[in-house]
Amino acid sequence: MKGLFLTATLAASMFAIPAHAQFGAGIVLDPTQSAHAVQQLAQANKLYTTTIKTTQNAVQTYNLAQRMATAPPSYYTAYTNMAQQTWTPVAHPANTYGNSLPWTNAAMYGKGAAAANQGASIQRTGQISGYSSLNAQGQQAIAAQGATVDLDDAINATSLQTIGTVRANAPQREADIKTLETASHSTDPTQQTELATLQRINQAMLLQLRTQQEASQMTQAQSLQQMVQQKQQQDAIKMSMQGADGYEANYNSHVSTDTTGITKALSY
Repeated sequence: MKGLFLTATLAASMFAIPAHAQFGAGIVLDPTQSAHAVQQLAQANKLYTTTIKTTQNAVQTYNLAQRMATAPPSYYTAYTNMAQQTWTPVAHPANTYGNSLPWTNAAMYGKGAAAANQGASIQRTGQISGYSSLNAQGQQAIAAQGATVDLDDAINATSLQTIGTVRANAPQREADIKTLETASHSTDPTQQTELATLQRINQAMLLQLRTQQEASQMTQAQSLQQMVQQKQQQDAIKMSMQGADGYEANYNSHVSTDTTGITKALSY
């Protein structure tokens, strides 16, 4: 077919030769017209090749759509019995003194976490009396313990709110997954096209990203809690080191003097 097309084109170009061209023993061709004819042949060949490729792509797309539309229904219903994963609700406490239920509600819905955490704990106090009269070392020791309490309260409230927010969003997340599952298992031809499949893949990836974000938030909260616990242990070690550092001076100024006095008293 391609050879026939080129032959016809060449013949047409020959008939387009100007009148002054001579045939026979002394044929004279116009170089300008010859170059123009060759250029037209190259353009026609390129156009033919592009048309063939376009036709092949269209046929492949049609065949893919046909295979998707006529696929066995078992392809879409094999996993319809997937179990639904839901959060186990927090059991309601006895709420004996009225401060347990707010904490549970915060864990379920992510609201009022800071107040609920304070209500279920020992209330935080301000600066202890006599703090300003302590020396620098004493103030630092008290301030370190106070910072541990403040940070721990803040992190506990943040963790409580994070978990509660995730739990509160769980029903909507489950509904989105259910809708995606229904569309994936549908035998409706409109849900079996390539575009619909790509759209469901995109939705599934977005759900996965949201889940990873939530997991990352809870991991960060746990990491902060561990950091506060490490700080508390580090403060205790530092305080013991400070006590050990002043042991010699304390011994020389108090214990050694007392021991010497007792020894002299016994010698009389």
